[in-house]
Amino acid sequence: MPFRSLGLDPRILQAIQEAGYTEPTPIQAAAIPQILTGQDLIGIAQTGTGKTAAFTLPILTHLASLQGQGRMRSTKALILAPTRELVAQIKDNIDAYAKHLPLRVAMIFGGVGERPQIQALRDGADIIIATPGRLIDLMGQRHGNFSNLECLVLDEADRMLDMGFLPSIKRIVKALPSRRQTLMFSATLSREIEALTHEFQQRPKTVQIGKRSNPAESVTQLVYEVPQHLKSPLLLHLLVDPSFNTVLVFAKMKHGADRIARYLDSYGVKTATLHSNRTQNQRLRALADFKSGAVRVLIATDIAARGIDVDGISHVINYDFPKAPEDYIHRIGRTGRAQAIGDAISFVTKEDHGSLKALERFINRGLIRKQAEGFDYTVSPGANHDVAQRERKPRQPGDQNQSTRNSRPNRSNPINPRGRDSQRSSGGGTGGGSGQGQGQGNRSNRPNRPEQTGGLRRGESPRPPRSPQS
Repeated sequence: MPFRSLGLDPRILQAIQEAGYTEPTPIQAAAIPQILTGQDLIGIAQTGTGKTAAFTLPILTHLASLQGQGRMRSTKALILAPTRELVAQIKDNIDAYAKHLPLRVAMIFGGVGERPQIQALRDGADIIIATPGRLIDLMGQRHGNFSNLECLVLDEADRMLDMGFLPSIKRIVKALPSRRQTLMFSATLSREIEALTHEFQQRPKTVQIGKRSNPAESVTQLVYEVPQHLKSPLLLHLLVDPSFNTVLVFAKMKHGADRIARYLDSYGVKTATLHSNRTQNQRLRALADFKSGAVRVLIATDIAARGIDVDGISHVINYDFPKAPEDYIHRIGRTGRAQAIGDAISFVTKEDHGSLKALERFINRGLIRKQAEGFDYTVSPGANHDVAQRERKPRQPGDQNQSTRNSRPNRSNPINPRGRDSQRSSGGGTGGGSGQGQGQGNRSNRPNRPEQTGGLRRGESPRPPRSPQS
């Protein structure tokens, strides 16, 4: 099915064609015609499948029709997203698809000055893309007129409707016209959260592509069982493999992310961090450096699980295992986008076994357990771990300091080639088979990753140009 069969505005089709795309992804083909009818809709599809284009393309087509009727000059569409990074990503998509339309698009989020955002609200930007917190602040200052709003979008709807965001969402929705179109999109949506959607939508249709609880099939999922005190040495051990070239590491806490970064930096691994204590400029620089390859490892809290859209992330590593299965799915969805190959590795301690079992029940499959070859799992807490040494040589007669050298980190050049990981069978692991454990240590035979963004693959669906500050 070509894009021209979906009823989109000709100027939008021109932008899509100029980007080199001809066919929509399944979520786009299913959702766009329904949205164009004005129907409230819930869209569920895996990460990297093009959900952003699924709602932005029909919204832009509707706004283009209003321009012909002289009905603009006020905000017609409001898109809410949980993170600044996701707001910027949506803005990049809209800029690409609306390049031939005279639309005004504004971003509203914290961490930057309010004055330009207040001006955009006063001017009545055609589309506002916002995080709930900053928008609530500005609305409380009596900025923003949404009396003529026609469409509300909740992107990452499951996150937006959990208890953290729900009060803010309710306050915002209360200030909007009751007669509007409301769209909700997410990769995961529990039945409990879906029940909440009826508070904001009227007889919504549901479009679901694939199973709502499953990560992308192109992502190899592995579990490394490791004591808490050996997580950092194991991470450094894995980074010896040059195929770990663009690595996103998830930590539970902000200070934990900073601690991991300091550890890797001390061994010469270039890193950046992304969490809520970083300023907006620091967050933009971290993403830009990660995208450009200036840094090899980006260490983030869950603020980045929804909104990082970087081409070719080779590995996602759950340094701290997530408590919620939905968070796991969104985290590992940062790799393997648009059916590209990716690896997701989870460090699991004894304390994480309950969460791991809950995840396996949620996705209805067991995850393969592995052990890293050449890594010493027997080092006790408080002892140094020689991450540079991949083979322990027998102590020779007269070598009185051998054990001391084995326990002292070599920080001068620790990242050297190493052998493949060894695999051990999973207790009850299903659905992955031994094939998931193959190729972990050497990815050189894997096919090249296609260019991708938000699940939009070249030759199939639109891919906006990348901005180093998105």
